[in-house]
Amino acid sequence: MLKLLGARQLGSRDTPQVLDVLDSDPVAACMVAARVQEFGLEPRAFQGELWSRGGPHESLCFSGANLVPLRGDRDDLRAFADRASRGPRMCSSVVGRSELALPLWEMLVGEWGPARELRSDQPLLALGHAAAIAPDPAVRQVRMDELDCYLRAAIDMFIEEVGVDPRANDGGNGYRRRVANLIASGRAWARFEDGQVLFKAEVGSMSRTVGQIQGVWVDPAHRGLGYGAMGTAAVANAVVASGRTASLYVNSFNGAARRTYDRVGFTQIATFATVLLD
Repeated sequence: MLKLLGARQLGSRDTPQVLDVLDSDPVAACMVAARVQEFGLEPRAFQGELWSRGGPHESLCFSGANLVPLRGDRDDLRAFADRASRGPRMCSSVVGRSELALPLWEMLVGEWGPARELRSDQPLLALGHAAAIAPDPAVRQVRMDELDCYLRAAIDMFIEEVGVDPRANDGGNGYRRRVANLIASGRAWARFEDGQVLFKAEVGSMSRTVGQIQGVWVDPAHRGLGYGAMGTAAVANAVVASGRTASLYVNSFNGAARRTYDRVGFTQIATFATVLLD
């Protein structure tokens, strides 16, 4: 197909082709696939845009809270960078397969840089069967009446992992709503003891075939006791029991987390990169 000079926004008529492309790389594309499968490509419901230069099978990029390149060559990435830099930056990160995300960032750094943090080597892991270790029987779905307790742990996790306080811009209202939505949809899991969260994790994105686990955290006073591995096994087993592949990505420098996920039975299928922006 002859490629246009610039990237265009895709619309509803492109949905079948988009879904076909996303299905061809289900684990890496889970975050975007979950949105398209739920909302289609209607912009207000989709809360973002999908761009292409020549058609979804040739090139594809999601632009929303994150900028996620999904397919394309260097010329396609240049077209995405040009379109992204035309107006005010809307995303808080560039994330995706490292072979796409890192070149895209190189093209954007002059406009958007410097990055607050560049995480260039994040193994993307998957598990399509029951965990290799016994799950923690005390890990369960969080109830709505436990929101305040769970939220405190979620905030601590966010600050430790991302390096910023999610309450900074609006007093935490937006983050509270997001966590509440995860609980209401049955995608927040935790182990509670005496009103305290010892372990937490969420299934942040759930497509028809993949559940992406995020926000894995163990209370610092209880680390090194196996709660992380057993808790992750419990969440992964719930995802697999739903007929989906469990997935997550982790920083390569986080040796403790890598060992934990190895114990659970996750294997690396690709490498992600994340550019965190101020």
